[in-house]
Amino acid sequence: MSAYTCEKCGMGVAGMTCAKCGKELVHGSITKADGTTVHVSKCPGGCGMIKSPMCCGADMSCPV
Repeated sequence: MSAYTCEKCGMGVAGMTCAKCGKELVHGSITKADGTTVHVSKCPGGCGMIKSPMCCGADMSCPV
């Protein structure tokens, strides 16, 4: 299960699921055209992806 945690306050999010197919989202990353990497949560069924959650003005991290 992917679990995202805020490094500043400790808030966490776990168990996110795809609204289309109900599968649990998995942690991943994409590389943008400028070469920077963005963390995302992807549907393993191929429905799509969302940017990783944010808290305290920063991306939450997911230990992989």
